[in-house]
Amino acid sequence: MIGQRLEVRQGQGLVITPQLQQAIKLLQLSNLELEEFVEAELERNPLLQRDEPEGEGPDAPQQAETATADGEMSFGDGVGHEAVASMDAGSDDVYGDAAPGERTSDRMTDEAQPGLSDWSSAGKGGQTFEGGDLERPDTHELSLWEHLQAQASSAGFSPADHGIALTLIDATDEGGYLRGELNEFADRLGVPLERIEAVLGVCHGFEPTGVMARSVPECLKLQLIDRNRFDPAMAALLDNLDLLARRDLAGLRKICGVDADDLSDMIAELKALTPRPGAGFGGEPAQTVVPDVHVRADPAGGWRVELNADTLPRLLVDKRYHGLVQAGARSDTEKTFVADCAAQANWLVKSLDQRAKTILKVASEIVRQQDAFLAFGVEFLRPLNLKTVADAISMHESTVSRVTSNKYVATPRGVFELKFFFTAAIQSVDGASTHSAEAVRHRIKTMIDGEGLDGDVLSDDRIVEILKETGIDIARRTVAKYREALRIPSSVERRRMLRTA
Repeated sequence: MIGQRLEVRQGQGLVITPQLQQAIKLLQLSNLELEEFVEAELERNPLLQRDEPEGEGPDAPQQAETATADGEMSFGDGVGHEAVASMDAGSDDVYGDAAPGERTSDRMTDEAQPGLSDWSSAGKGGQTFEGGDLERPDTHELSLWEHLQAQASSAGFSPADHGIALTLIDATDEGGYLRGELNEFADRLGVPLERIEAVLGVCHGFEPTGVMARSVPECLKLQLIDRNRFDPAMAALLDNLDLLARRDLAGLRKICGVDADDLSDMIAELKALTPRPGAGFGGEPAQTVVPDVHVRADPAGGWRVELNADTLPRLLVDKRYHGLVQAGARSDTEKTFVADCAAQANWLVKSLDQRAKTILKVASEIVRQQDAFLAFGVEFLRPLNLKTVADAISMHESTVSRVTSNKYVATPRGVFELKFFFTAAIQSVDGASTHSAEAVRHRIKTMIDGEGLDGDVLSDDRIVEILKETGIDIARRTVAKYREALRIPSSVERRRMLRTA
């Protein structure tokens, strides 16, 4: 029988208020996007004004906040830990974990490795909330750095080598040239120079051809090699481009050992090359990365974590002007407008304070977990995922994900995105501990490098047995995946190569 009746039911539901939407949106913005948002709010809301350093007053939000690596944070007046928790909404079903304009340098787990997760993930888009433009689609023209980062994500690098590649890409200028000495990169990342050179060798195979060269001759050489037109005569010409600039053709013919017609053809080939391989890419000019957090060695031991005051918008509510406007409001529309502006201004100041404290709290825990990397280098990154950090600081994983998107930390070893520090874990045989996936990859490479004419070539099954003897529980297909990522041939191919040698 069909009929109508009244029922009372009790249930739970997640209500996302406009204020909470704004707090979550602020949390995932980069410092550049946050500055744009604040500028728009300053134009829209007459009750907001910047708090200049020379005009600090009792209403000014605290600028400098620090934390030690053990997680003990010192906060000034304002919203405390309860306020930080208030924006920790476990709302995976409402918001995506990706941030607007997310870089290709993010990663979470071993199975789904979004980049700096493997150490970087290529171009994940975020979800949009119904009725609100929380994330605008990325419609800008692909930049050189995004193009190179995407290729690095699919190049089969190990996590450590992927991090090295991203560092080299960040040091590449808009023309496509690598700026900086390889020795400096090796010292900063704590790895041998040979490893930097090996990673750079792979990057030299990226498109556009000639990218990440360190000089014009090297750039042209890479392009000639790609065209199979690099020979001793052309090498001599590249070594003496100064003579070509002076139009000393007789000297070039003598040095290159060619006649006039051959030299003319060689010069024509050089003119067909691209001396600035990165010039063909559009998009916004590269913005200098400004870290959100600074990590410094503490003289007393450990590490000090500090927010970068330059990236923190300093806003306050102009209470004097609010009083004048409120007293002059006559109609209900005017009174409502003034009240709305006051409420939104107060909430924005509070949300910015919450955002700063949340970033500091998450960054402090990451530094505590990865102190070995800061002390000894990239090989000592520990297995770490979002859940570990979230549980340690009593926050939701989605909150940690938003905090670590598009946020950068300046360390003694360089500037890294916070998601750089999330590495995958491999279970031990006893199940009591875990091993970093990068450490396992390094061990596999070391074993294979130790093969020689006098020894047996290790099959993937044998490598699994050896690793299990040392307490690492790993499947054969995982060993094969890591070996292929390291660009190491199979045991059959290696045995054939040894015999040929």
